[in-house]
Amino acid sequence: MESRGGIKKIAIVGPESTGKSTVSEALARHYKTVWVPEYAREYCEKLKEPCTWQDEINMFRGQLELEKHLLPKANKILICDTTFITVKIWSDHMFGKAPQEVLDELPKHPYDLYLLMDIDLPWQEDPLRDFPHLREHFMAVWHAELQALNANYQTISGSGAQRIENAIITINQYLNTI
Repeated sequence: MESRGGIKKIAIVGPESTGKSTVSEALARHYKTVWVPEYAREYCEKLKEPCTWQDEINMFRGQLELEKHLLPKANKILICDTTFITVKIWSDHMFGKAPQEVLDELPKHPYDLYLLMDIDLPWQEDPLRDFPHLREHFMAVWHAELQALNANYQTISGSGAQRIENAIITINQYLNTI
């Protein structure tokens, strides 16, 4: 699957507190490219009230726009700290369904490789994290969502430097097969 401009898009996804941002930043450094931060984090830090349906739509649009803005700056691969699949997962959980706009766009924005961060790391408290008791549930949801998209994905386990090394090995294996 060829991404726009020959850039391979690699999504770092998974439940809360699984090291997505840490791994994304390390991978971008390793591959000398840019990474797309999680738009929802910055957005939610500014919220004064609980997240609404419109906020989910805004986060979906913001994530897409941020990725579009950073794609031309990428060096062969673009590392994405999550994707807007997160909006679908959170909306399904919080509101019982996802915005139709998100559902319509999901198949139109594939990634070449998804690295699903395992829940084998200890939970790290953060004011923006909500469900330490539902990690297994959300891990199962991530597997189901990626399978529904027929996504090319691998689960990445290990802590600290080993987790990053496992991600690099997986990306290198993928790059060697294309």
